[in-house]
Amino acid sequence: MDVSVWELWLPILISGVALFFASFAAWTILPHHKGEWTGLPNEDAVTKALKDANVPPGQYMFPYAKSPDDWKTEEFKQRMQAGPNGNLCVWASAPNMGANMACTLLFFVVANFIIAYLATQALQASATFMDTFQFVGTAGILTYGTANILNGIWFGRKMVSDIVDGIVYGGITGLIFALMWPSAAA
Repeated sequence: MDVSVWELWLPILISGVALFFASFAAWTILPHHKGEWTGLPNEDAVTKALKDANVPPGQYMFPYAKSPDDWKTEEFKQRMQAGPNGNLCVWASAPNMGANMACTLLFFVVANFIIAYLATQALQASATFMDTFQFVGTAGILTYGTANILNGIWFGRKMVSDIVDGIVYGGITGLIFALMWPSAAA
């Protein structure tokens, strides 16, 4: 017997909410993300310089090369060696925590909808707890545990904590789906 993704609306929703709260705990209560962000030395001078330069909202890299050929110039190589090097994201305004939290919840629900769809393609309604947990949990780890690896590789973002979070989120998702899979109700 096949399972429809629509039959899984409750585990999709419950796991989305559970991941929202797990994410909240990871970022506000648990210590593993605490050291990832620090203030700038002489923050007032840096923010004043950004204001004085009238830097509009956007993503910036410094030093910046407009084309691959610019990377090859001696001037650019010297700027890279002299430093500092980095990236900067300037927001249009202060973050709207309510909107960001709603978007986070929506992300988890949509991602779990897609994971549920994959599960319906791979698992029968009679799948065991362990089969469901393994498949959905693995899909969850792939979804949540690898999401920021490329940002770490290319932009220097610390990613170990994100990978750990992703493993936990995948486990939570797998557990909820395994407990609520159609065979569990039988």
